[in-house]
Amino acid sequence: MIDKFLKAKHWQLFLLTFGIPIIFQFIMMDSMISNIGTESKSELIMTSDYMNFFPIIVIIYMGVLFGWFWSISIGLQTKIPGNIKMKTKKFKIFFFIPLVYIFFISLFIGGVFSGIMLNGTEPSVGYVIGMIGIILPLHLLSMFGIFYSIYFVAKTLKTVELQKEVNFGDFASDFFMLWFYFIGIWIIQPKINKIAKN
Repeated sequence: MIDKFLKAKHWQLFLLTFGIPIIFQFIMMDSMISNIGTESKSELIMTSDYMNFFPIIVIIYMGVLFGWFWSISIGLQTKIPGNIKMKTKKFKIFFFIPLVYIFFISLFIGGVFSGIMLNGTEPSVGYVIGMIGIILPLHLLSMFGIFYSIYFVAKTLKTVELQKEVNFGDFASDFFMLWFYFIGIWIIQPKINKIAKN
């Protein structure tokens, strides 16, 4: 699987990580906007059905994006010079924290919204405050995990390219291209394709 990500074309990754979720959002928003002001139960059920697909779209998106990150970080470790040690255990820990968090939060959000649309009931204030108290620290930890993963991916890529120990100044541009992947994927993936071929 790692090989498939390393050899994938930039447009394929872009379509899976950006194109499909955007198309889904356009369809969902069009349906929701067209249902404004209507009281039809069937239209509410249709909108609710779209919200049931929300976790699936998020899981596909995160699976592809994080699969790409994993493939670069772990798949290119064999091309790093033997005298350079990278902390892959630390990367793996921070890599899986956001994955687990995003999986559960997408299921939670999909369930809450589909319940509100079908039943017309809003969650209680205590429930919302309790969920914020749980979700906020987990969200911050997840954000840190994502940024650390991007940092590690960029560092791995630049270490393989330069074949030497690198500091943040060497791979800052790669870091920002990975952060804004919908632009950076067009520049980074061709470099990864060349490295994978060699």
